[in-house]
Amino acid sequence: MILWGPPGSGKTTLARLIAGRCRAQFLALSAVLAGVKNIRSAVDNARAYRERTGADTILFVDEVHRFNKAQQDAFLPHVEKGDVVFIGATTENPSFELTSALLSRARVYVLRPLESTDIRTVIDRALEDRERGVAAAGVILSAELRDLLTTAADGDVRRALNLLEIVAELAEGAGGSGEVTRDLVLRVLEGGSCRRFDKGGDLFYEQISALHKSVRGSAPDASLYWLARMLDGGCDPLYVARRLVRIASEDIGNADPRALQIALNAWDAQARLGSPEGELALAQAVVYLACAPKSNAVYLAFQSALQDAKVSGSLPVPLHLRNAATRLTRDLDYGAGYRYAHDEPEAYAAGENYFPAEIDARRYYFPTDRGLEIRIGEKLGRLRARDAAAASKRER
Repeated sequence: MILWGPPGSGKTTLARLIAGRCRAQFLALSAVLAGVKNIRSAVDNARAYRERTGADTILFVDEVHRFNKAQQDAFLPHVEKGDVVFIGATTENPSFELTSALLSRARVYVLRPLESTDIRTVIDRALEDRERGVAAAGVILSAELRDLLTTAADGDVRRALNLLEIVAELAEGAGGSGEVTRDLVLRVLEGGSCRRFDKGGDLFYEQISALHKSVRGSAPDASLYWLARMLDGGCDPLYVARRLVRIASEDIGNADPRALQIALNAWDAQARLGSPEGELALAQAVVYLACAPKSNAVYLAFQSALQDAKVSGSLPVPLHLRNAATRLTRDLDYGAGYRYAHDEPEAYAAGENYFPAEIDARRYYFPTDRGLEIRIGEKLGRLRARDAAAASKRER
């Protein structure tokens, strides 16, 4: 099986519980340090253990996503033969990080971050366990301070216990009654942000997706929340700025062309000022983009044009659209018959064709009935009516 979940959600603990319940030997490897040689050694150990006791061996591989393809494939024959019961743990999406061959032989279980009540329970138990906990040091922690540590842990039980251990050691070192003060706990928590955010990992892409979709959904408050989450977690503000420029073109487009300029201005402000001053410009841009009228008409038009360009191949440019820059090109009729749009009514050459002769004229861009695209659509409607009239005149 594959246990997929954030740090401190109990992956290793769960694997140990399974081994204990099944009365199996528990062997652990870390993909950060181990290689194929270690895998073979663990398998040899498991075979010898079975011959000696008749019991199975659970081979637990932490951070299994750090193994390359060859290392992951090294497990396959031993899993097939039943030499070991394989349990892998990962914080990354197995669909992207593990080979399909390994995934086909394992079931994926998703572990969620622990709830605050769960973290608080662990803290309470640690303080009450006088044999293995920190209470043996005579530490007294009020309910308020336990809640403070619970919040700081942010769903990571390992972080909660580490913070508790530091608090206990500092309290013991200070002497006195062992009662922990609020100031002491706050000093321990001074290490900066402890929110979960893995640059380039699943949480990164999940949160930028949430920001993008909130802006697209015209939800300024949710958009600000996800922006704050990403910046608070340590995301590069310039990455957010680049994504806002994309959003301005993809989801707003010509419904409000000012959105693109505002996104670019925010990017420039962040680059010039840095953090935290520049981040306010990002927040301003996020709110504007979220409130702006939405249109993906340009995005869809461009995707359709790209598809035609790929399918149609290298069709030649029609002669009347080529620039006759030399005598030779003029002799070859480059530019012959071209109608200069500025000399036509409304600066529009009705009925003119600008596509290659080998394909029919296409229509990619369909303006929406939102924002400036309302007027754009009205203008294109008038021009297309003139095209139809010109075509009818030619047919007569």
